[in-house]
Amino acid sequence: MKTLDLYLLGAFLKVLVICFLSLTGLYIVIDVFGNLEEFIRHGERHGSLLVVIADYYGARVISFFDRTSAILVLIAVLFTITWFQRNNEMTAMMAGGVSKFRIVAPLILAALIVSVLATISRETVIPRASDKLSRNAQDWWGERAKPVHPRYDNETDILFQGKHTVAKNRRIVEPHFRLPDAMQGFSSQLTAKNAFYHPPSAERPGGYLFHDVKRPENLDELRAVEQNGKKVILTPSETPWLRPAQCFVVSNISFEQLEGGMSWRQHSSTLQLLRALRNPSLDFGADVRVTVHTRLVQPLIDMTLLFLGIPLLLSREQHNVFRAAGLCLLVIAAFYLVVVTCQGLGASYLISPALAAWCPLLVGVPTAIMLSRPLWE
Repeated sequence: MKTLDLYLLGAFLKVLVICFLSLTGLYIVIDVFGNLEEFIRHGERHGSLLVVIADYYGARVISFFDRTSAILVLIAVLFTITWFQRNNEMTAMMAGGVSKFRIVAPLILAALIVSVLATISRETVIPRASDKLSRNAQDWWGERAKPVHPRYDNETDILFQGKHTVAKNRRIVEPHFRLPDAMQGFSSQLTAKNAFYHPPSAERPGGYLFHDVKRPENLDELRAVEQNGKKVILTPSETPWLRPAQCFVVSNISFEQLEGGMSWRQHSSTLQLLRALRNPSLDFGADVRVTVHTRLVQPLIDMTLLFLGIPLLLSREQHNVFRAAGLCLLVIAAFYLVVVTCQGLGASYLISPALAAWCPLLVGVPTAIMLSRPLWE
């Protein structure tokens, strides 16, 4: 049986690689021609157009694999089984007393391995490339100004505002922070020419360093602002490493969380999302909680999709490749419609985030078990 397993795995890998390279190549070609002028300009600055394109699409290829891995696996499995049936090899094996499940077992194992690889990539590789994935061809160097979306620091009640942000140096241009009533003795607002984000270190907490402070005008004479026994706004009079006209606003909101929005959530690992949910400065909605629960069950969703597709193909002899592709598309569309609907209900607070993530399995797993009876024949 090892020969049969290797034969099926070889056919599966060929289809998987061909489909992935075809879709990826099509995506890259279309996108390159749409942003060719920007890449040429970046290439002149960097010294090589090919280096810029490789750097730009290197991370995007990994992200593309993460988004399409489940669909590509199902297509590869269905096409492999279809060609196996078309050559009457399935009939010969079954005549020798081999069950359908034993025949497709190596394909199921291969699909599980691909799902695990996609999970590892999602949790380790993609978060490391989040900075590149958050930038487009027009702002590859992170120098373009982006609007600041006002955000409250829920721990200090400070409203973060500003003219725009620049990702390259984690800068807020013309920051305008509104302070709560409890800090009115210091000032009602804090404005400056620039503010730079500094992550926490052993020497100081994380937060935003203000340069050329405009308000309050007498900053150098003011004492630091404390809240619940902790210093929130550091001033030059009490902080040796601050120069005149500088102040430091302590905050657990990172620059990426302030600027990134939905992009930051998509490219963060599950651990990073959990830390963000526990962050007292942030107040994410139910959509992030749905994302966390979905990440945990994603491998199960991928395998459920596979077990929904295989029985449909094995329930009758299917020699038509195009008909197999049609069945594949129908299964994908129907199951993902259930997934998206459940996630939408969870993000809208109509059902709990945990139920939104598990509900597709509650629907898909019993259906897959019922349809999988031909596998044991």
